[in-house]
Amino acid sequence: MFPIRDHNPSGRVPYVTFVLIAANVGFFLLYWSLLASDAALGQFYMVWGLVPARISYGEGYLTFLTSMFLHGGWMHLAGNMLFLWVFGDNMEEEMGHLGFLLFYLASGVAAAGAQYLADPASMIPMVGASGAIAGVMGGYLLMFPKARVDVFFFFVVFFRVIPIPAFLVLGIWFAIQLGSGWATAADQGGVAYWAHAGGFIAGLAMAVPVWLRRGGPGYWGRTHGAPPHPVADYAVVKSRIPRVRRGGPGPWDAR
Repeated sequence: MFPIRDHNPSGRVPYVTFVLIAANVGFFLLYWSLLASDAALGQFYMVWGLVPARISYGEGYLTFLTSMFLHGGWMHLAGNMLFLWVFGDNMEEEMGHLGFLLFYLASGVAAAGAQYLADPASMIPMVGASGAIAGVMGGYLLMFPKARVDVFFFFVVFFRVIPIPAFLVLGIWFAIQLGSGWATAADQGGVAYWAHAGGFIAGLAMAVPVWLRRGGPGYWGRTHGAPPHPVADYAVVKSRIPRVRRGGPGPWDAR
């Protein structure tokens, strides 16, 4: 399951969200040819991805930023950009263009820091925007806990798009990251669960001043946790398809 859109239209053009998506796609295109060679790609990630052991040795600090603009493949990139598209515009509207950019980058740095602390001696490079996007999701949860989010569910023989409150979608996602982080050894490759959890917590915390300026609990009281404006009304898709085998995108970091 993964979100495909929310019912929370933005009142301004999300220029920064567009630029971030374009930057991630653009950087990926610059090195996508390396995907044909595991050795070349691995060497590239060792230089520009975040390698905890390098940080422990006092080098590679720039990779706290560069790593969040790199991805491990097309599905990795597409899943992350989908989540940024769904949740980014509303947080940009709440924070302003510059504020949202700083918020996004700070969430990404915090996420990388959380993954570093999980295993400071690791030689496995971490790449991906999902730590920063997790911060956007954490802020969204605080600001719009009852916004409706259309979630694509793929079952065995059919798929369905179901509108679900944001606090359920994002709360379940965060719980999965925490549980998976505790259950997975930090020195194993795969998904950087602690980056997700760290970015989410950092984003939620950094969104608190914005929430308080809107009135804090009083803001929730006025809006009942929903967007403070008319919501978009989409037709919910209900279809059946033959059984197929496919991979599902989502925000994850390749390590």
